[in-house]
Amino acid sequence: MTSAARCAISDSGKPRVSCPVMLQTKEKRVLKLLGGGDAQAKLPDRVRQAIERQEDRTEQLIGWIQLVVVLLFGSLYTISPKTAPMTLSEDLPVQPVPWILGIYFGLTLIRIIWTHQSRLPDGVVALSIVLDVALLMILIWTFHLQYGQPASFYLKAPTLLYIFIFIALRALRFDARFVVLTGVVGALGWGAMLYYVITIDPTNTMITRSYVDYLTSNAVLLGAEFDKIISILVVSIILGVALVRGRDLLVRSVSENLAAQELSRFFAPQVADRIKGADQEITAGSAEICEAAILNLDLRGFTRLAESAPPETVLALLGAYQARCVPIIQKHGGSIDKFLGDGIMATFGAAESSATYAADGLRALEEILDAAEAWKAARAAKGQTCPEINGALATGRILFGTVGDETRLEITVIGDAVNLSAKLEKHNKATGTRGLVTAASFKLGESQGFQSSKRFQELPQQSVSGVRAPVDLLGLR
Repeated sequence: MTSAARCAISDSGKPRVSCPVMLQTKEKRVLKLLGGGDAQAKLPDRVRQAIERQEDRTEQLIGWIQLVVVLLFGSLYTISPKTAPMTLSEDLPVQPVPWILGIYFGLTLIRIIWTHQSRLPDGVVALSIVLDVALLMILIWTFHLQYGQPASFYLKAPTLLYIFIFIALRALRFDARFVVLTGVVGALGWGAMLYYVITIDPTNTMITRSYVDYLTSNAVLLGAEFDKIISILVVSIILGVALVRGRDLLVRSVSENLAAQELSRFFAPQVADRIKGADQEITAGSAEICEAAILNLDLRGFTRLAESAPPETVLALLGAYQARCVPIIQKHGGSIDKFLGDGIMATFGAAESSATYAADGLRALEEILDAAEAWKAARAAKGQTCPEINGALATGRILFGTVGDETRLEITVIGDAVNLSAKLEKHNKATGTRGLVTAASFKLGESQGFQSSKRFQELPQQSVSGVRAPVDLLGLR
């Protein structure tokens, strides 16, 4: 028998109404009925933690708003003319408003400090709601003592409207539980206040059926008071339903945002921005023609090293190589198209249009070769070998677009410049160079502002494997 079945049946063979599994199923049904819950059914820890951080910031915001509200009300109470008699009734020897505001001010400060120090537990949030509403009800209850009137006097107080401020504040957190809790506590509080009025004097309940008497005297119209209770509950429920749906959207938004951030690590920033900002769905075969520079990098002798060295050593070396090259490429506006084992292919001017794509690519190539020399020297000082980094750059018109099918897409570049750059990188071995660039690309880079800090050697009419016609090159040893 499954654990769910064991949970659903008691020892006596009868169904357990309080079974947690059954309760969870009912909760899911309620959430689905309200239009939410699908996105919240099972959240990864990182998504849940992101939502909790958002909730913590919201609790801080609620605390500061409450502080502003209590200071505002305190200031208004201080400067406004008092409608209370100069001498309070014997039943109430002190002014209640300053005391209530003072207590509320103190509780608000405690909440603010707590929320900035650590996460506010749900139980504490619920308790703070009960205390807020209780202080409001106590304040309203004291009105009949303060003004020396029958208890029904406080039922006319517009101060009850403040309960909707508490409900609205709770809506900031996108958690329907606390909104509904505020409404329920407020409705119960007002119900208790009404019960007190009609039972305090058994000989005179103050109840009337006349609306005129209700408005012009201290008489109690039960229908009017029930209207207040129903209004509080209905507003809370409507906001609760809206928040269940809103929280579902919040969870989806946080999940998709985190997913987009994670996926962005698998794409160049420019490509990720294109995907996220696309006006229409990206489909296979969509492409655009652009002028770009293609840079190919490779570790010479890496294959032999990978065959003899332990896997962890190989991966560590590969990671160190990529950690040096990638930031330099990105620094100069390049976009990583793909990692090919120990190879790196980057584009300049493809993912993001650039008027200096050739110059940017040449600057990146020079800086990477400088970094390679420094890396080689650092490893040599530790008695470690280091493969040589080779690079090659070619420019030209290419296709930048999407290949694959509707289940698997890849954004890449296609064109003669792409193929030529890859072949030139391998040609470094034949010329004994570390970097190669076509003469045309070098000249274009100079026209775009590139000024070489090194002496490139002219290599005219080079026969490159896989290229039909000889190519004029410049090499860097």
